Amino acid sequence: MGSLPHVVEDHLGILQILSNGSIFRIEEKDIIFPMKVHDDGSVNWKDCLYDKKHDLHLRLYKPWSAPNPTTKLPIVFFLHGGGFIVGSRTWPNCHNCCLRLASGLQALVVAPDYRLAPEHRLPAAVDDALNSVKWLQNEILEENNSDAWLKDGVDFGRVFIVGDSSGGNLAHHLAVKLGPGSPELAPIRLRGYVLFAPFFGGIVRTKSEAEGLPEPFLNLDILDRFWRLSLPDGSTRDHPFANPFGPLSPSLESIKLDPMLVILGGSELMKDRIEDYVKKLKEEGKKIHCVVFQGKQHGFFTNEPFSEVGDKVLQELKNFITRNSDD
Repeated sequence: MGSLPHVVEDHLGILQILSNGSIFRIEEKDIIFPMKVHDDGSVNWKDCLYDKKHDLHLRLYKPWSAPNPTTKLPIVFFLHGGGFIVGSRTWPNCHNCCLRLASGLQALVVAPDYRLAPEHRLPAAVDDALNSVKWLQNEILEENNSDAWLKDGVDFGRVFIVGDSSGGNLAHHLAVKLGPGSPELAPIRLRGYVLFAPFFGGIVRTKSEAEGLPEPFLNLDILDRFWRLSLPDGSTRDHPFANPFGPLSPSLESIKLDPMLVILGGSELMKDRIEDYVKKLKEEGKKIHCVVFQGKQHGFFTNEPFSEVGDKVLQELKNFITRNSDD
């Protein structure tokens, strides 16, 4: 008799890969989180099904009252991180982050889930992120059947995509795919993208990767595992999904993009790779700005959105939205 399947890879006990190739993923209700939800009641929220075929949901957040009732709320999509293999809109860090974005920015926040690898490898997550925005478009076009939260007081002409880590990677690919103003999504108009330390990779290590800047929950082995499990079978870290400026990636020089803001921790393992991404887009004439918060590590805003540094990040987002809200 053969031996029973055993765990060969474990990611935080949430995702386990067994010796026979099967995958065990713990139910979300059984995950124990050390983080508490910070909900002061200033934001109302609810879940909606946006993709019946894949049973994908999103969470809407709307402030109870706006400072100026005559001003319509901008719309902010928040794409969660997790290396494409874990994460959800329901996790406390994501939920806290979206509560903070909704109240601090006075915005309608849309936080979609997307299919996770290795069960669903890329481009599944990219397709789902795009479909979540198309859900909003369909809700607007179907006035009689649209969600009540979207009927009044919301500005469809001021939509921003915010992505954290792997969500930042998705934001990049949406920006490239949709182009300036996102004409295919009319009457929605995307105005800009905010990338919190976007998750990119490559075969050649950067200096910060090679030196292995200390992060308690992130190292090169984990990053490599994320890519191995999420990229199409047989791909390397130079696949265009991972490395937008790699040898296999199409040139972005002639492609126009909406404005971008990159938020980065100064002690991140991926710091050099992300700064190189910003530098290359600037050299190609793209409108992109990077703000580095010294001493901070990966996920610092998502995990501490109500902190003092969280206030500073929020101000950067407010400024970005204001700058890019006018025609």
